Amino acid sequence: MAISSSSWELPLVAVCQVTSTPDKQQNFKTCAELVREAARLGACLAFLPEAFDFIARDPEETLRLSEPLSGNLLGEYTQLARECGLWLSLGGFHERGQDWKQTQKIYNCHVILNNKGSVVATYRKTHLCDVEIPGQGPMRESNSTIPGPSLESPVSTPAGKIGLAICYDMRFPELSLALVQAGAEILTYPSAFGSVTGPAHWEVLLRARAIETQCYVVAAAQCGRHHEKRASYGHSMVVDPWGTVVARCSEGPGLCLARIDLGYLRQLRQNLPVFQHRRPDLYSSLGHPLS
Repeated sequence: MAISSSSWELPLVAVCQVTSTPDKQQNFKTCAELVREAARLGACLAFLPEAFDFIARDPEETLRLSEPLSGNLLGEYTQLARECGLWLSLGGFHERGQDWKQTQKIYNCHVILNNKGSVVATYRKTHLCDVEIPGQGPMRESNSTIPGPSLESPVSTPAGKIGLAICYDMRFPELSLALVQAGAEILTYPSAFGSVTGPAHWEVLLRARAIETQCYVVAAAQCGRHHEKRASYGHSMVVDPWGTVVARCSEGPGLCLARIDLGYLRQLRQNLPVFQHRRPDLYSSLGHPLS
């Protein structure tokens, strides 16, 4: 597709795809290389997937490797954001919260850092993945993780207003509807989808969330085999508000780039004003805007 000169002025985002392992320092090295590449290519914001910090072999290892937001690992990402001068979406940090001593469980925390390295938003995953998919193995996220208590208001970034979610959250359209009614222009679903649900549901769900909310959807994903017990589907992508996949990662670790055109988003919402046509008198309990 030919790109007009004006399109180069649109904000550029980078979507990073990685294969996390239990080795936290090696994972950071891999992520840092991708973030530096994103900065070199002119991105204003880089998205990392769920469990960018590590993917452990069992709940005990998950708890042992977890850290508070004030720990060393997030400090390294703070320095990285400052060094590269770009915003970071850290899509799912294994966080020891303030209640760690009482609960001995963690939160799956999506962290947004600005280009100065400051934490500007945090969202703790509200829908935990406790499922049994034939051929994929059981998943019991609640064995080690506490569900977050609330949604977070969209955060203003150089690319637009971002609504925060994580992986399994994409199966709940009420969440995305609440975020868009609170002003979201970009929805983020950093993920670690499995090898069975991935081919069946991944792209379909992401495109559906984009179409129904008329938002950009950015989904950074884990890929490949993390260890002998787990593998992820990959296929990181960006979907525009019409539902078109405008960027997609190839197989294996790497990144893809997309420009965010908020003028196009606003024109689409004007041409197809679905939110003006909603009937809250009939289904007011679904997709309430955030208070």
